[in-house]
Amino acid sequence: MQVDIDDESVTTLEDLRTDLALRYKWAPSGGASVDRAVVEADMAVLDRDGYVIWPNLLSAEECEQIREVVTPWLGHTGRNSFEGRRTQRIYSVLSRTRVCDRLADHPRVLAVLDQLLMPNYLLSALQAINIQPGESAQLAHHDDGFYPIPRPRAPLAAATIWAIDDFTTDNGATVLYPGSHRWGKRRPSPDDQSLPVVMPAGSCVFFIGTLWHDGGANTTTRDRLAVTAQYCQPWLRPMEAFTLSISRETARAVSGDLRRMLGYSIHPPFVGAVDGLHPQRLLDEP
Repeated sequence: MQVDIDDESVTTLEDLRTDLALRYKWAPSGGASVDRAVVEADMAVLDRDGYVIWPNLLSAEECEQIREVVTPWLGHTGRNSFEGRRTQRIYSVLSRTRVCDRLADHPRVLAVLDQLLMPNYLLSALQAINIQPGESAQLAHHDDGFYPIPRPRAPLAAATIWAIDDFTTDNGATVLYPGSHRWGKRRPSPDDQSLPVVMPAGSCVFFIGTLWHDGGANTTTRDRLAVTAQYCQPWLRPMEAFTLSISRETARAVSGDLRRMLGYSIHPPFVGAVDGLHPQRLLDEP
């Protein structure tokens, strides 16, 4: 179904904002179930520090299930020092298993994203990352740094890192630079405060796309497994092309929030259209 608008009524692009999206109006995400006071507290911490840590969102049983399911796909280590010569990565986790769905569309995460990004924000990446013993510290970076828009600026993206194993100071815990989300065009220096994210398995750290961080060195004899879900504004190209890697059968089966974030949505008036129509129609077809 295509929605037509009287040409004479279109005087600006704003008049087209509900055209393609009219049949599939944006609805509140699962984040609407989170108490407003909790969301406001999270947003205040994010505004101040650029990150927030949520302990124990997953049970020990859920962490064990994720570990058992993803471990068989852990194989090759990184292709360069940024990916990690002793770090194993599984890209496009959703194309292999649904076991991480709850992480990507967790209400606590969506509640913050609903405030931080524009409606119909996208899932940019969903990966499992296993830092093995002997891995060195990763290059400091911020996750929306590959979008060529100068700093300081509002964030274009956000990320979560879920601890499937305990994060400790010596096993590769993510290292953050508090307050660096407000920096202009400069990199971290030795004089800047850095903070390893020490948290038990089942916990999650959420941080803004402009926050500088890196993966820490693993000087232990144990692996450190994590899952990261990253998100971006609806008008940007995500890191992973999920509409190509995820089958339509899977897209039909996931939650409405995940389906929207995979790209079956419109950033009004035109961004994301397929053959001039809303992409959801591809899933409505037999």
